[in-house]
Amino acid sequence: MKESWIYDVEEVLNELNVDAEEGLSSKDAKERLEKYGANILSEKKKRTILSMFLDQFKDFMVIILIIASIVSFFLGEITDAVIILFIILLNAFLGMIQENNAEKSLEALKKLSAPVSRVLRDGKVIEIESQYLVPGDVVFLEAGNFVPADGRIIESANLKIDESALTGESVPSEKTSGKLKDKNLNIGDRHNMVYTGTVVTYGRGSFVVTETGMSTEMGKIAKMLDDDETTMTPLQIKLEQLGKYLGIGALIICGIIFGIGVMEKRPVFDMFMTSVSLAVAAIPEGLPAIVTITLALGVQKMIKRNAILRRLPAVETLGSANVICSDKTGTLTQNKMTVVKVFVDFKEIDLTKGYDSKAGFILEQGVLCTDAFIDESGKSFGDPTEVAIVSAYEKYVSKKSELEREFPRVAEIPFDSDRKMMTTIHKSNDKNYKVITKGAFDSVIERCRYILKDGKILELSDDDKAKIKIENENMGKDALRVLAISFKDIDSVPDRLESLDVEKDLVFVGLLGMIDPPRDEVRDSVRICKNAGIKPVMITGDHKITAVAIARDLGILDKDDMSVDGRELEAMTDDELYEKVKSISVYARVSPEHKMRIVKAWQKNNAVVAMTGDGVNDAPALKQADIGAAMGITGTDVAKDSADMVLTDDNFATIVAAVEEGRTIYENIKKSIHYLLSCNIGEILVLLVATLAGMPMPLKPIHILWVNLVTDSLPALALGMEPAEKDIMSKKPRPKDENIFSDGLMYRIPIEGIMIGLVSFIAFLLGLRENLTNARTMAFAVLTFSQLSQAMNARSIKSVFKVGLFKNKYMVFALLVSIFLQLVVILTPLNTVFDIKNINIYDWDVVIMLSLLPLVIMEIVKATFFKNR
Repeated sequence: MKESWIYDVEEVLNELNVDAEEGLSSKDAKERLEKYGANILSEKKKRTILSMFLDQFKDFMVIILIIASIVSFFLGEITDAVIILFIILLNAFLGMIQENNAEKSLEALKKLSAPVSRVLRDGKVIEIESQYLVPGDVVFLEAGNFVPADGRIIESANLKIDESALTGESVPSEKTSGKLKDKNLNIGDRHNMVYTGTVVTYGRGSFVVTETGMSTEMGKIAKMLDDDETTMTPLQIKLEQLGKYLGIGALIICGIIFGIGVMEKRPVFDMFMTSVSLAVAAIPEGLPAIVTITLALGVQKMIKRNAILRRLPAVETLGSANVICSDKTGTLTQNKMTVVKVFVDFKEIDLTKGYDSKAGFILEQGVLCTDAFIDESGKSFGDPTEVAIVSAYEKYVSKKSELEREFPRVAEIPFDSDRKMMTTIHKSNDKNYKVITKGAFDSVIERCRYILKDGKILELSDDDKAKIKIENENMGKDALRVLAISFKDIDSVPDRLESLDVEKDLVFVGLLGMIDPPRDEVRDSVRICKNAGIKPVMITGDHKITAVAIARDLGILDKDDMSVDGRELEAMTDDELYEKVKSISVYARVSPEHKMRIVKAWQKNNAVVAMTGDGVNDAPALKQADIGAAMGITGTDVAKDSADMVLTDDNFATIVAAVEEGRTIYENIKKSIHYLLSCNIGEILVLLVATLAGMPMPLKPIHILWVNLVTDSLPALALGMEPAEKDIMSKKPRPKDENIFSDGLMYRIPIEGIMIGLVSFIAFLLGLRENLTNARTMAFAVLTFSQLSQAMNARSIKSVFKVGLFKNKYMVFALLVSIFLQLVVILTPLNTVFDIKNINIYDWDVVIMLSLLPLVIMEIVKATFFKNR
């Protein structure tokens, strides 16, 4: 039954054809179970581990690498073939694990379902497994129960339900059975409805089931998770495109060289072998491994900074994020109601600035009139607002248990939503008793006849009431939840505890203002985000006035920014939201569908969107966002399994650290690509020039493969570990569609590649003065050492001396190892395997000068054109 909240209970029961006193018959329940299905969340058909693994081999770059592996094996380079194959299998294995983790999100949703429910069947209350609940079942609830299905409340006795996982509201919702008028209410405002996956925190009640399984609000979220496809990250898209371009380009160049060789009537088989080995050289087979390892090392750094990455490319995506959509409760705030203001003796005391002893008496009265308590371990139990009062009292005054021993409770009138008050009676000495009443201001003030001023009980005047009312309104404007405290002394406990008799002629003490306060570190994080060109946006299920106050306090909501609630958002078309989304900083009272719309509107504006959250209601948006970051401590399993990243300390500031790490890693990956491609261009060029000139091949296939093995591994990996540049967080985020060859790489890569190719070819020409073996040795040596010097050049657009020659210790180690390996091949008997020889001192001088020449030229260019960088 749709919009059940706008109908009377009897109308709902009639529509569902059920008697509230008898419940469904077993026969009816069975028929409805067949009609509506089990009360469980359905899952899409699971993919097998094998299918996930095989899907990893559909990528174009992977196909090219497989061909390269086969070719290397064909050429007799077993080691190279095994290395390439290992890289392919490693990437496939990691991709399989990532996809398998994503499949667990719906399983986590199922954990929120209550396994057993107390239900009325055939006039008897019985326990059944929740999966067998059907629309029309009458279900009973009490404190501690999970709500097993969506339904309309029939009876409510002080019933409060924690719906934060579904709505984002930090305070439990008070439930009643009366009908509501507005059919367009958000979930958080439907006070006569209950929803599956939420938890009863107080009181008891009963409801009639209106929706089960995938038709519930939780089921709708599950369907969104099921239907939504995970989008590729910018880096994945760019690398896939790069792989295609390189593969096609390599095939074209190989075809050209092979065709020229055949026309020149060179041996066909030799030209085929050279062309194929060149294809292997042209494709940087180490690139996927370098990217994977660089990302993996970044993940290890992130773990140390309290963030766990579930998908390796996610850290790179964070680096390009320019919008962070954050849930309020538990993410920007502490998810812990706290007393921050006290109003006594017409004086407002701000407890955040310091404690005033005048606050002691009101806290004492307030804490006695609570059922909440904090145990010895510091764990709290009870309603969050009552926990806040107990916490404040124990922080500033004394232990609640000690106070209760002095003033033991002897009677009480429980809170109910009609009175909006709670009253307790305590023995104060041998003869007298104390009545304490706390509740909503409007309700309590009407029961007060007196007021406590400077320790004296005086008549409460209209002027006093007016002043107190203004203070109550001011606290409300500050988004504080306000409770009024009053008391009176009596001689004896009445035989009958009637509200009208006990809760009258009270003495007004003051007001307690409480709020779920912002995390202390978030203000700095918001400031850093804005300096880095990142727009923080608050998206919450809480009330607008609360959301706006918190957002202003944190600096999220600026003077010209807009704030909207769920109804205003509902009234906007997608096109209107697309136009306005950049100026909206706060969204309040929103549903899961709204969160998805907001994220998609930003993405339509070409933004890279990060979304933080902890509740079930955040899961679809976490999955839709370019990067989803779930809270590790307070976050639900659903949120964690739907996210790309989990913040283990629930700290919004951690996401700022993640952005910094992401930016650094992306820059380092670009450095690796810069290095690998420029080196590969040099290899292609030296062979192409020799072929066009009709000269002997300067390098044999084994030389090309060895150069790739020595230069494409450790130095490229060391570039991935380059420390972050000092100004990394003062730059604006890079555009989502930014070319991976931006910042001059489009020109620098070919120019530097041409230099590497030319110096290698010059070495070959100089070596030919003696013989072909000598020439190939010199070309082989220069090609290797010039690529190693290129690794130093690729570290930064700044001079290597500004960056620091030895700042990257991994690069120093990589260069020393690579140089050592190359010298071993040239200077030891291994040179016969490579068909090269040891060269004389003069030739070594030429090799060293030619190898360093590209680095020297680029240092001059940097000093001339990039001296201010």
